Amino acid sequence: KAKEVLKYCESVYETKRRPTSTVTAGEVKIGSDHPITLQTMTTAMTTDVEGSIDQVMRCADAGADLVRLTVQGQREANACQEIKNGLLKKGYKTPLVADIHFAPKIAMQVADSFDKIRVNPGNFADGRKSFEEKNYDDETAYQAELDYIEETFTPLVLKCKENNVAMRIGTNHGSLSARTLSYFGDTPKGMVESAFEFARICRKHDYHNFLFSMKASNPKVMVQAYRLLAAEMYAEGWEYPMHLGVTEAGEGEDGRMKSAIGIGTLLQDGLGDTIRVSLTEDPWLELDPCSKLKAIADKQRETKVWTDAVPTWRETARNFKEFSQRQGDLPVQQEDDKIDLRNVLHRDGSVIQAVSLEALSSPDQLYYDLGCKTAVGMPFKDIATTDSLFLRQLPPIGADKERTALRRLQEVGVGILAPAAELEARPLDNSIAVLTLDEVKAGAKVPECAARTAISVRGDEDEATLAALEGNDAVM
Repeated sequence: KAKEVLKYCESVYETKRRPTSTVTAGEVKIGSDHPITLQTMTTAMTTDVEGSIDQVMRCADAGADLVRLTVQGQREANACQEIKNGLLKKGYKTPLVADIHFAPKIAMQVADSFDKIRVNPGNFADGRKSFEEKNYDDETAYQAELDYIEETFTPLVLKCKENNVAMRIGTNHGSLSARTLSYFGDTPKGMVESAFEFARICRKHDYHNFLFSMKASNPKVMVQAYRLLAAEMYAEGWEYPMHLGVTEAGEGEDGRMKSAIGIGTLLQDGLGDTIRVSLTEDPWLELDPCSKLKAIADKQRETKVWTDAVPTWRETARNFKEFSQRQGDLPVQQEDDKIDLRNVLHRDGSVIQAVSLEALSSPDQLYYDLGCKTAVGMPFKDIATTDSLFLRQLPPIGADKERTALRRLQEVGVGILAPAAELEARPLDNSIAVLTLDEVKAGAKVPECAARTAISVRGDEDEATLAALEGNDAVM
C-alpha cells in the first residue's frame, strides 16, 4: 500500500526532517528542533587521564559536540570523574558519553560523572558472548530473560532519570543476544526489537531522555535497520531521535565512502539527529567528514527540488525494508546497426557522464578521465569505463580532432547522447538522440543520424503526459 511506503520518513518527494523529541546531554540538545550534532570517540586508554583529556579537547576544537569514551571496567570508571574535572578546569564543557558493554554496575557509577550513557542491548544484561547457540522454543524461557533484563536495567534508568543523564540505546548488527538471534536472526528486525525491549523499560519509568542507534559495518544493513526503526517508531507514535553511524567503517577513502553511503542516505531521508563517522584514524579527523555530511544535509533540506509534486502520483512499488535492483531491458543489437550499441548501458547500473567541448579538445586526457584503457592512443572500454557520454553541444562539422575522439569512443561501445535539436544542426552518426517527453508527445522528428533515442522527464508530468512513454522504443 502507498501509505506503508511513506512510513519510514516524512516525505519521498523532498528531504524533510523527521520530527523528534529533544534529548539533553549536558548543555547539548539533540533532536529535530536543533542542528544535527557531531560526535567522535577517543582512542586513548580511558585510564590515561591526561591522554583522554587531551584527545577530548582536540576533538572539541575540531568541532565535536559530544565525545565518547570506552568504559570497560572499574579502573576506567574511576578515571571518568578525573577526566570530567580536568576538562572543566581547562574550560571544556563538552558532554562526555560512556560506552558500556557487559557492565551494569559500571554504568551506574559513571552516571554520576558523565552526561550520557551508551548501552548495547545485545550485551548489557545478557552477559559476555559465549558463542553458544541457544534455542528459545519455550516462551517462558524467553520471558524469563526479559524479566532479568528489566531487573538489571531498571536501576540505571532510574539513576539517569534522577541525574538528568541522557542515554543511547545502541544496537549493533553482529552483537545481538542469543535470545534475539533465536527469534529474529541477525537481522534489522532483530536489531530494532532488541532496542525496543530496552526502550519499553525506559518508558515504563517515564524516562524519555534517550535516543536510538542501529549500527552495522555494512551500509546496506545499516540503512535497512534505521529505516525499519523509523517505521516502527511511526507505528508506535514514538519521536525519539536517532544517532547515525557505520560501525568500523575503516580508514582513508574507504571509511569515508562507507559512511557517506550509509549516513548520507539516511540524512537524505530526513532521518538522523546526531552523527559519527567511525574511522580507524585519530578521532579528531572524523569531524571533517562529519561536518561535510551535515552541511550536505542542511543544504538539501533548504533546496526544494519538488516545487509542485504530482498530485496523482503515489509510490506503491518500493519496499523500503529490503533492497532489490529495478529490472529493465538493455539495448538489443539490430541487424542494420553500424556499431555495437549493447554496452551503452550496464546491467548493474549505468554511468552517464556529461562532457564539454573543451574536454573533447584533449582526447588523451578525456580517455583517461572516462576510465578507458589506451594503446597507441586508441581507447578501449573496460569495467571501469563510463558507459555513455552526454553532450549539450556537439563539435561543429570540420572539428576533426573532436569528432574523431567521439567516433573512437563509439567504436568501443561508449554511447554518445545529445539533444535531438543539436543532432539536427550538427549530425553525428550512430548517436542517441535525447528528446523531452513533451517533444515525444508532440511527435518531434528523430534525426536521421541517430541510431537510438532517449527520453528525458522532469518528474512533475501528469499521467496523461507520461502515457506518451507507452510503446516507445527508447533505450532509456
